[in-house]
Amino acid sequence: MARLFYVLTLFFSMSGLSAQQKDSLSLKNGVDNPNILSTHHFGIFSSRIHQNFKIAPPKTTTIRVNASSGNNFHPFVEAYLPKNPEVRRRLSQVIWHDRSFNFIDQQTTPADYMNIVIDAVIKEFRLGINIPLAKHHELGISLRSYLITKGKPFFSFFTSDETIEWFHSHISGGEDPYGRRYYGLNQVNFKYTDRNGRTLELHDNDFFLAGIEFSHYFYPSLKINSTKNIFISLGHHLGINTSQFNPSIDVGVSASAIKKVTLKSNNEFNVGVGMNLLRKNIINFDDVMDLGNNKFLATIESHIEFTKYTEKGNYHAFGINYQIQSRYNKQKEADYYKLLGKWEEINGGWQHGISTLYRAQSNWSFIYVYGRPTFKLSLFFKEDFLVNNAPDLQTGISLSIPVFK
Repeated sequence: MARLFYVLTLFFSMSGLSAQQKDSLSLKNGVDNPNILSTHHFGIFSSRIHQNFKIAPPKTTTIRVNASSGNNFHPFVEAYLPKNPEVRRRLSQVIWHDRSFNFIDQQTTPADYMNIVIDAVIKEFRLGINIPLAKHHELGISLRSYLITKGKPFFSFFTSDETIEWFHSHISGGEDPYGRRYYGLNQVNFKYTDRNGRTLELHDNDFFLAGIEFSHYFYPSLKINSTKNIFISLGHHLGINTSQFNPSIDVGVSASAIKKVTLKSNNEFNVGVGMNLLRKNIINFDDVMDLGNNKFLATIESHIEFTKYTEKGNYHAFGINYQIQSRYNKQKEADYYKLLGKWEEINGGWQHGISTLYRAQSNWSFIYVYGRPTFKLSLFFKEDFLVNNAPDLQTGISLSIPVFK
C-alpha cells in the first residue's frame, strides 16, 4: 500500500511538472493559431493555405473543430473589359469613374463582361486533424464546408448587418456609407456572372462541402533552434475542391520562421513571419467558374503573440496577425475596365465588387487562446480596415483536443 501511494505521488508530481514546463510541446507549441482564413466569396471555393507558426510537430494526434462567420457585402456592379488594344490605351489615360465606353455594340467595341452582387453572412465550418509522422514531420488534413445565411443577429450577433450598421452610425464610419440600408438589412443576394458567361448563385441556407486539404510540414533541426530560439517550418499543400462551381485541384508551398523570447517572469513572446504560394486549378475536373484570372495566390503574414502562464501551468495567449494576399484578377485590367453601378443612390463603395478583385486583400486578426494540456480554446476577431467588405468583419471560435496519447 505504501509503495502504491509512493507511485501515485510520483506520478502526480511528474504530471504537475509537465504542466508547468513552459517549453512542453503538449501545452505550448510556438503559435498554434486557429484557422483565420477569410470568408472571401471567391476564396471559399479554393484551398487557400493556413500559415503554420508551430515550432515542431505535435506530441500527439490533435483534432480541431473551427467555426467562423464573416459579413460580405458588395452592391451590384457590372464590368466591361474592352478587347481592342487602342480602346484599352485610351481608357487607361482616364480615371476609372470618368471612362466613356460604347459597351452596347459588341461588333464595333468587343469586350468581356462580368457582374457581381454579394450580400450574405458566410459561415465556415472546418474539421481538421494533425498527425505527427516523425520527429520532424507532420501531416494535416482539413475538411471545409460553408453555409450561406442572412446573418440574423441572434445567430450572428457580431457579424450581422444590424450590428455593423449600428457601429457605423454610432461609433465610426458614418451613416451607411456603402448602401446596406438602401438594399435592406439581413438579406442574401449572392450572384456572380464571369467573363465566360457562367453564373454562380447561392441562396439563404445553401450549404456545401467545399473541399478537403492535405498539408505536410517539415521542421528542420538547425543550430539557430538552440542558439537563437528561431524555428523554421516548410510546408507542402494539396487541395481538392469539391463544389459544383470549382471542381479542381490546387497545390502550394509555404515557409515560416518564428522567434521565441522567454521573459524573466517565464512568460513569453513569439514573433513570426511566413509566406505561401498557391497554384490554383492546376487540374480541373469539369468546367469551372473564373474565380480570378491570376493563377497564383501569394500571401505574406506576420504574427506577434504574448503568452501569460498561470500558476497551474496553463496559459492565456494574446495575438495580433496581419495578412496580405495577392490580387484575384490581373492588375493591368484595372487600367481600362469600365464599371457601372448605382452610384447615384449609394454614397460610396458601389464599385467594390469588381475593383477589390484587382487589389491585394489585407486584414488584421486579434486572437485569444486559452491552453491546457487537455484542450485549447481559441477566439478571433478579423477586421478589414480598408473596408473592402470581403469580408468586412469576421469572428471565429476553435477547439483543439489531443487524442490517441
